[in-house]
Amino acid sequence: MCGLAGSGKSTYARGLEDLGWLRFSIDAEAWARGLREVPLPEDVHAEIQARQRVEIERALRDGRNVVVDYSFWSRAQRDDFRDLGRTCEADVEVVHLDVPVDELRRRLARRRTRHADDFVVPGDVLEQYIAGFEVPGP
Repeated sequence: MCGLAGSGKSTYARGLEDLGWLRFSIDAEAWARGLREVPLPEDVHAEIQARQRVEIERALRDGRNVVVDYSFWSRAQRDDFRDLGRTCEADVEVVHLDVPVDELRRRLARRRTRHADDFVVPGDVLEQYIAGFEVPGP
């Protein structure tokens, strides 16, 4: 998955999970640890991602379908995980959900933790996310 907060990544990923895919989500793990605010501390984010990366690799090597429910803000991170999938001989697809910023703002303003990992994203944090997002290309 790839996209800004509020773009629908987790909704899409949950649909795949309902079909038997393994869903990996930093947000869900953080929520399970009792963290309720974003951005997450960098060390926590890095630790969760490192642990999940090992689990993702194991699942792919076992032939499982996985969906990585991250924002994948940078091309470098997307390339890294694409390489991981290809190393495991998996078919890899990046699903970029591109939603207009005004719609993201509307969605996030209405967000009330409908799901356990739906973090409320304050406007200033969303603006930081927008500024740092590298839109995928061909």
